[in-house]
Amino acid sequence: MALPQLSVYRHDHDTRALITLAGEIDLVTAPLVRAALAECLRDGIRTVDVDLTAVTFCDASGLNAFLAAARLATDAGTTLQLHYPPRTMARVLEITGSGFLLRPILAARAPSRGIPAAAGGAL
Repeated sequence: MALPQLSVYRHDHDTRALITLAGEIDLVTAPLVRAALAECLRDGIRTVDVDLTAVTFCDASGLNAFLAAARLATDAGTTLQLHYPPRTMARVLEITGSGFLLRPILAARAPSRGIPAAAGGAL
């Protein structure tokens, strides 16, 4: 069996966590994303930032993992925000009405790194 092609790193600071994902989010690796985000909620994290800079692919199972985590986070009073999605992922988030997962503060900023302004910004 091949190892999942996704690395998940977590760095906590008080009640805030930064989850950095690197690789592909698909049917095989989406459970890793779900588990990392659920663990943050169990640990009492109040703000979860997910850095997608190094994500090379995200399919519907990845999107579903983020949407499920967002529902759980909202129910727990936690904030979940995605940062720096790849261009195609940002477009899928927009098309599916899931743009609320993206960091909203930077929507008015000029685009950087070729990513639409609504899709990324500094953490």
